Amino acid sequence: MITPDTVSKIFETARIDEVVGEFVKLKRRGVNLVGLCPFHDEKTPSFSVSPARGIYKCFGCGKGGNAVNFLMEHEHFTYPEALRYLAKKYNIEIEEKELSEEDKKEQSEKETLFLLSSFAQKYFHETLIQSEEGKAIGLTYFKERGFSKEIIIKFGLGYCPAKWDHFTRHALNNGYKKEHLTKTSLSKSKDHQLYDTFRGRIVFPVHNLSGRVLGFGARILTSDPKKPKYINSAESEIYKKSKILYGIYFAKSSIISSDNCYITEGYTDVISLHQAGIENVVASSGTSLTVDQIRLIRRYTNNITLLFDGDPAGVKAAFRGVDLVLEQGLNVKIVLFAEGEDPDSFCRNNRPADIKKFVDENSYDFISFKTNLLLEETGNDPVKKAGLIKEIASTIALIPDNIARTLYIQKCSKLMNIEEKWLFAEINKIRRQKFHKERLKKSAEEAELPRSALPDEQKKDVELQPADSVEFKEKELIRVMLAYGHKDIMLDAVNEDNRPVVVPFNVLRVLVEDIESEGLVLETPVCRKIFEELKSVYYNQKELNEQLFFNHDDDKIRKLAVELLTTPYSLSENWENKKRISVSTEEDNLKKTVFDVLYNFKLLKLDKMIQENLEKQNNEEDPVKKMEYQKIFKNLKEKRNHFDRELGRVVIK
Repeated sequence: MITPDTVSKIFETARIDEVVGEFVKLKRRGVNLVGLCPFHDEKTPSFSVSPARGIYKCFGCGKGGNAVNFLMEHEHFTYPEALRYLAKKYNIEIEEKELSEEDKKEQSEKETLFLLSSFAQKYFHETLIQSEEGKAIGLTYFKERGFSKEIIIKFGLGYCPAKWDHFTRHALNNGYKKEHLTKTSLSKSKDHQLYDTFRGRIVFPVHNLSGRVLGFGARILTSDPKKPKYINSAESEIYKKSKILYGIYFAKSSIISSDNCYITEGYTDVISLHQAGIENVVASSGTSLTVDQIRLIRRYTNNITLLFDGDPAGVKAAFRGVDLVLEQGLNVKIVLFAEGEDPDSFCRNNRPADIKKFVDENSYDFISFKTNLLLEETGNDPVKKAGLIKEIASTIALIPDNIARTLYIQKCSKLMNIEEKWLFAEINKIRRQKFHKERLKKSAEEAELPRSALPDEQKKDVELQPADSVEFKEKELIRVMLAYGHKDIMLDAVNEDNRPVVVPFNVLRVLVEDIESEGLVLETPVCRKIFEELKSVYYNQKELNEQLFFNHDDDKIRKLAVELLTTPYSLSENWENKKRISVSTEEDNLKKTVFDVLYNFKLLKLDKMIQENLEKQNNEEDPVKKMEYQKIFKNLKEKRNHFDRELGRVVIK
């Protein structure tokens, strides 16, 4: 178990912008950074990162927290795994206490699969580098492909011996269970006996965004028509082929810096391009691009360049996948290599400088490329040309941006020698039909779904808290305490000579003492918990630090603290200089802010007390007691009117 001192050091060292920036492309907006949320699909950024506070918050889906929470949410790490990841990133030495038996039992099933995959990768890699069979077969093959030792180590390439169950027995001897070997498809079963899935093959580990091994691709080196050339790990709890791209872990930083992502079809294409110095490249592993893969790329860039070998039939087969890219609002270019060439072979036959030059000079926007390719097939056949126009129109119709769509219409109308208005008309027709279908589908889904069955995010959008609700006002009180509890406000007082003076009072002291003196209790459970902790900070004379709540063990406390102290809006740093407009904030008039939330909270309590008093009056038959209730009622109303006046409300008697 990681010691508390190490945990504190990790929290103090980790920078939220650096951690999140490895997974999300962030842009500066005021004092914060924004990007597309990695937890839900969106086209307009609502995901905000606050480096000053060390937290992130999505104003679309509501998720938020610190660097550790981000890794737990995004990478599905356990709490210790997230801490270890950050410790490794920031070169922090981990001090540990020995795990109890109970702690060991709590290791998750998913973590076991990750550990087994990592164990297998090390085994395959060591077999490739150290064993006679691995060096003679696997390493020789990689060297023939021109792969350097450095690139082999970087991608963790390996080799599985041709023996029936060599790896399986090795894993079992190291404590891994049969069920986990089959779940990761590292082993298969035949006649109740396990055997190695990848035996006699070179192995390509597939990593997730944080570098953990999810699964494997493997290539046979013998020409056996009965065996497939490539096989991949089967779908498992950790490996979802449609949601990962080969090489994304090694490419993400380069994709961000170059603002472009090259996509190839195979593992060796990616590795060869990396060796040539082109690192912003991933592979779809021989399958058509999926929506999840496209969204994964969109976190880092809006620009995609597809690298295809010189097979027009293969390019046409990929058109559907490219249409998905356009539909997600990304810009697509295409590079077509000469017939018989693919990125891997081209890299082996050319110098790195020539490879970069070729790719740069032969990148064409996809729609123009598709139009020209299909025009070659239509010739002067009017029927075929009409079909071409419809197909190009259906592709352009997918582009969500109006300006980009219009520019492509202008360009393609010239290429196809057709008036723009006819192309506009066809595209508008397609978009109207699509909109109508989506609306009907949505209406049907909403009609069938009961209110209780709606996803939490939709419920949240519909069920906004009323500003006069108990929960809303208690959250506002807690927000001000967390945000300004460490600051002072100037209040009237008297000195030892009984003369009026103005002295500073700590905000946390003012609020805690006032609420405590009147015996008021917060009703919202999580607000009550935070208030108790704030009381402890005040009475024990500790320094109030918002990080105490951002890094809190209680998930509800942490989430509420992040929710209350983040906002989707930020004022430009140059607003006053450029616009000559001075904008006041609630901190500029902190005294009013503090007493507004305090009085609003007290009004809630007074209203409840007044209501209870009226009920007692109505149920009381004793005239004397009834009169006492009436006096209390009068005092409560006077108090309420006082708070109303302080809040600037009109009091109607």
